Amino acid sequence: MGIRLLPQTLINQIAAGEVVERPASAMKELVENAIDSGASKIDVVMKEGGRVLLSVTDDGCGMGPEELELAVQRHATSKIPDEDLFNIDTLGFRGEALPSIGSVARMSITSRTKEAENAWCIRVEGGEIEGPEPAAHPQGTRVEVRDLFFATPARLKFLKAPRTELNHGLDMMKRLAMCHPEISFTLSDGVRSLLKLPASHGDLFEAMLERLRGIMGRDFAENAIAIDVERENVRLRGHISLPTLNRGNNALQFFFVNGRPVKDKQLYGAVRAAYRDFLAHDRHALLALFIELPPRAVDVNVHPAKAEVRFRDAQGVRGLIVSGLKKALGGAGHLASTTVSEEALASMQAPHQMDAQAVEMARAITSRPAGGGGFGHYNPMPNPSQGMREAAAVFQAPLSGLDAPPQADVRQSSDVEMSDPPAEYPLGVARAQLHETYIVAQSGDAIIMVDQHAAHERLVYERIKKDLDDNGVKRQGLLIPEVVELDMADADRLVTRASELEEMGLVLENFGSGTVVVREVPAMLGAKVDVQGLIQDIADSLAEVDEAMALKDKLMDVCGSMACHGSIRAGRRLTLDEMNALLREMEATPHSGQCKHGRPTYVELKLKDIERLFGRSG
Repeated sequence: MGIRLLPQTLINQIAAGEVVERPASAMKELVENAIDSGASKIDVVMKEGGRVLLSVTDDGCGMGPEELELAVQRHATSKIPDEDLFNIDTLGFRGEALPSIGSVARMSITSRTKEAENAWCIRVEGGEIEGPEPAAHPQGTRVEVRDLFFATPARLKFLKAPRTELNHGLDMMKRLAMCHPEISFTLSDGVRSLLKLPASHGDLFEAMLERLRGIMGRDFAENAIAIDVERENVRLRGHISLPTLNRGNNALQFFFVNGRPVKDKQLYGAVRAAYRDFLAHDRHALLALFIELPPRAVDVNVHPAKAEVRFRDAQGVRGLIVSGLKKALGGAGHLASTTVSEEALASMQAPHQMDAQAVEMARAITSRPAGGGGFGHYNPMPNPSQGMREAAAVFQAPLSGLDAPPQADVRQSSDVEMSDPPAEYPLGVARAQLHETYIVAQSGDAIIMVDQHAAHERLVYERIKKDLDDNGVKRQGLLIPEVVELDMADADRLVTRASELEEMGLVLENFGSGTVVVREVPAMLGAKVDVQGLIQDIADSLAEVDEAMALKDKLMDVCGSMACHGSIRAGRRLTLDEMNALLREMEATPHSGQCKHGRPTYVELKLKDIERLFGRSG
């Protein structure tokens, strides 16, 4: 069989297989076009997950009839004026999206420019073009995609349930909306609104945080740290969560490069490195980071869906993220997220609530004097039913456990003379020690409970890290140098980075093809260090991220173990002076609000919240 040119319709369908993976990817391309058009309002409808109807309407600059005809032709675009693929500053640029979608669906585009007297409409069905012809439409563009993949029915089998496809669309819409707070976005399924984000104006960071509040929730907005750092024409902005606000997956980690949502393993790895001292390996921070750099410093043309990018200086970008996040986390001081207090208050609520009708019945039997003071008195009711008597009994029952012996060992009573008023210190002044484990302190408007072991462990850990930074990593020579055999590529990577490894206390050199000899290791790893395992771990890390992180991780793990064994243990009785000294050091030490695994070291309960527990609010 001889070589032949494929028909244009088949070429477009092949392109659609790369660009239009599912309804959400088609929606992404259309919304990006709307953003590029200068729209201030974008409305999306996805019926049956976008399979039956996908509609994107904007109020952008619009198109005339000639532009509409070109728009549905393959590789026709207005976004590369100088034909330079390495100087791209728009979201869409390939000229593939519209003809690709039109080749596998029934698509219509209605558009009107500001100067035009009327709109124009063009239709593409399975690659066949009709029009353009006059139509009625306000300024802007409306793209309707019906019966997606009707021309390639085999692709329909790979679509998930409508709800799943709709969720993919919702996730993509949120990502696109994050970096454009000046644009309002809506998404509906044709019946109900799923996303409604009004435009945010004013200060850039305020507008950005308001948009993130609408997408990532109130908890994130209240516990977010702003990021704004720049190095060598690369700027990093955004917001990250305090370590004590975390999740079991990275679904709420968002990255954007020059306004383009991307998913990049190196970026996720940089965040893990920045939070390494604050979160357990299976916990993830919440964040939205925006990277801005010259278009020529990043290649966005490496993936048909434009979900991946390639940086010219990948290590520089990674280093900026790690250092920028660490600096911001250090500036947060001893703060812990407000969700810690909210969870503590929620746990104090009754584990089960009485049936609403029973409560009302009980309140009809028992009443409380106006003013909220004193005990309630009994208002007899004529011939109360058995159910009402039972409800009243539950309502009036005394709290359980009041006859049990006290469990708390109060080391210092609340009437101890204190030279400093509690309001002068963020973490207050120590009042008591409970169970020889928890310090209770009083501030101007709150009660603070501190886990003495977790708090002191963080303080010791920070001291050890500072000592390492100031004095370097001490090394110990091996009595008999150890020879380690590796793959040739792994050995070459290690030898290439030997000088950096030496700074971290590991001295090695080439010992022939695929072999290295280790002469010195970090002293803090101890005498029984597994040199073979250590070298293999570092080699694996270098192969994955091209940076020697494995040794740093091991050193920090050892630091954590040393801190744990060198800190105040639970069960140790402390004097008032020792408790206050611990509180003052926490206030002066960065990251003291959480232990190395992201758990809080203290809980702050505001008086107004405690009063609410006792029904004294209002």
